[in-house]
Amino acid sequence: MGAIIRTRGLTRRFGELVAVDGLDLEVARGEIFGLVGPDGAGKTTTLRMLCGLVDPTDGSAEVAGHDVARAPQAVKDRIGYMAQRFGLYADLSVRENMDFYADLFGITGTERTDLARRLLAMTRMEPFRDRRAGQLSGGMKQKLALMCTLLHRPEILFLDEPTNGVDPVSRRDFWTILYQLLKDGITIMMTTAYLDEAERCNRVGLMHQGRLIRCDAPEALKRAAGVETLEAVFVGTVRAAEAAEMP
Repeated sequence: MGAIIRTRGLTRRFGELVAVDGLDLEVARGEIFGLVGPDGAGKTTTLRMLCGLVDPTDGSAEVAGHDVARAPQAVKDRIGYMAQRFGLYADLSVRENMDFYADLFGITGTERTDLARRLLAMTRMEPFRDRRAGQLSGGMKQKLALMCTLLHRPEILFLDEPTNGVDPVSRRDFWTILYQLLKDGITIMMTTAYLDEAERCNRVGLMHQGRLIRCDAPEALKRAAGVETLEAVFVGTVRAAEAAEMP
């Protein structure tokens, strides 16, 4: 499959700070690609440039067949971007937040009704559609943010640390949803600080100080590191807790 995201020498400077430094990257259509790195590595700036929210200082980026700098609106029509702090309205219910974003995207009639029903079912948020967003748990807020991002049926989904601060059960549910979106043909590019999430991606790019230092499948990266890892499997949580306390 061909690349749906491509960058060449992509660079962004903020004064003397080089946030992204000569990034060459390709993301294939239909894959989950993860950008991993510490705070300040340039992950968020990279996503924002790919979404047309920040102009590059040098280099180029092509998303869904369009140059981001020359045709930013064509790119925005084909992507969904979920920032670390999504703009939900706490006083509005789940359904009202979705209606608001549907209005922004110009989605009306049966298309809005059918799509909202499908998204609520996929995320298991139907029982909470009348609950105010401010009263949702962290995981539910992320599910609502994702639904609002998906309302205009994007080809590519950009997610900036979508499960940061979310409990393990909600993280698992969120990944179940992502795999379903992948089956529906959506390409996903995300940033994450969790290595266990990076292992769920088809390929991973490791960023450090604005540069891409490694890019490969998770298993290949682990083999290249030459580090032996051990995995312990327990039937019950009690036995696992007892083993963890052993000297």
